Amino acid sequence: MKVLKISLAMLIMSASAFDAIASVTVGGTRVVFEGTKKETALSVENKDKVANLVQSWITPADSTTPGKEAIIITPPLFRLDSGDKNVLRIARSGLPMPEDHESMYWLNVKGIAATNDDTVSNSIQIAVNSRLKLIYRPAKLVGTYPEQFTQKLNWRIVDHKLQVMNPTPYYMNFAVVKINNKNVESATWVGPNATVSFNLPAGVSGGKLSWKIYNDFGMGGDEHQTSI
Repeated sequence: MKVLKISLAMLIMSASAFDAIASVTVGGTRVVFEGTKKETALSVENKDKVANLVQSWITPADSTTPGKEAIIITPPLFRLDSGDKNVLRIARSGLPMPEDHESMYWLNVKGIAATNDDTVSNSIQIAVNSRLKLIYRPAKLVGTYPEQFTQKLNWRIVDHKLQVMNPTPYYMNFAVVKINNKNVESATWVGPNATVSFNLPAGVSGGKLSWKIYNDFGMGGDEHQTSI
């Protein structure tokens, strides 16, 4: 996560003149919150030379996910001194959550660097969010993983688009999708019991399809194949 200092004078001279001055990092690329636990945690570290004000919040990843009030993150706003670490704690608020399939949120962490005597006058501080996926996995699914069921995905071509239907209770987050060895650039994820469509690569109308999904550690898993 970078916070950029832009001198107004330099901005006028060159729109590409940016000087990175801050870095708040999070300990992972995703968080899997297991329903058998009361809470889970995410580490945050300030690698900047100055203190940062760190803000965190969540937003639902799609329309089927319960509202942000169902999950609590503490502390939502805190000061993190240079070189220090802290932990964001994530817990359920007590509001109902689906217990037969996963729910997915975006977890946002933003750091705003403190100004100091070296800061150029007439400058702007721009904070860039670190955004990662927060997946709530209900108790009945704990001990199983999306990778075990990704072969159940049903792929087909519909109206010149690549359509995938997911009959499982898991979010399938794609690391890569290829058809005839061409990347399907728009392939992101498909939610539980959902169907989505992605744009096909130019000149492709069918053939050999392969895909990998991200595991709980944010790494691409085994390649799976089918023909459409």
